[in-house]
Amino acid sequence: MFRLKLIPDNPSFIFLNYFKFGFIFSAVLIVLSISSFLFQGLNLGIDFKGGTLIEAKSKSGKADVQQLRNGLQGNSFGEVSIQLFGGEDEVLIRIQKQEGDEQAQIKVIKEVNSLISDKYTVRRTEFVGPTIGAELTQKGILAVITALIAIMIYIWFRFEWQYSIAAILALSHDVISTIGFFAITSFEFNLATIAAILTISGYSINDTVVVFDRIRENFRRYKSWKQNDIINKSLNETLSRTVMTSLTTALALIAIIVFGGPVLRDFAAAMLWGVFIGTYSSIFIAAGVLTYVSLNRGEDDNGNVSKPEFEE
Repeated sequence: MFRLKLIPDNPSFIFLNYFKFGFIFSAVLIVLSISSFLFQGLNLGIDFKGGTLIEAKSKSGKADVQQLRNGLQGNSFGEVSIQLFGGEDEVLIRIQKQEGDEQAQIKVIKEVNSLISDKYTVRRTEFVGPTIGAELTQKGILAVITALIAIMIYIWFRFEWQYSIAAILALSHDVISTIGFFAITSFEFNLATIAAILTISGYSINDTVVVFDRIRENFRRYKSWKQNDIINKSLNETLSRTVMTSLTTALALIAIIVFGGPVLRDFAAAMLWGVFIGTYSSIFIAAGVLTYVSLNRGEDDNGNVSKPEFEE
């Protein structure tokens, strides 16, 4: 039976030769991400900005975005954003928060519905106030920071502080580059994006822990080997698992992007980016940082230094 084999049985890639190039690439990526965030900003969704969101479907084929824009912007609604959403017959209308209480928001929703009801069917209406948006922003940032700190503490107790520093640097790299990805692509940044970032963090640390576990195991087996050679061997031994896990996850996300519709598309795109960058950071950032620190060679369960199974 034919077997798909992406990685040879005993890979011997010399990752050590490329760690410096990985650091340079990551430095450029981080600078680009931060610059895009500061100068271009994020396309914040209604979850964070506040306002009214209306999803509508044309009753007679293709939606005329320009006609809608002319009809709504001529009123006293303030900032109005209209874009195609999914198919050519679906539009997403965003209206800034109106001055006044909840009744003012309900009033603008009724006015928009009356203006478009003859040609469009309203499918969804949402309203988020600025106070709620600010609270969601604070809690979203707190959730990401708390997750990073908890992961760092776990790795510290599970391995050593050197592993913890390497893991948190890799995770911070993943989070910053994902935010930069949204700034560059102008995909909508909403609560689902926060969920994507947390999921990416979990995926990335899982891959990193597998690599760290193999490194620690090989330190106990090959006492006469140099530290960098053990790290390189561990990366090769876990490479097949890393590639296959990333590929199968990516295939599922691609299916969501293609068939999942516009509601899930930005989330799936962020996750797909996260799978790529998380796999990359586990090898070139987390493991790369370990090449610059001194690691404990390890002891067996009785506290004795274990002997290598073989030496070169």
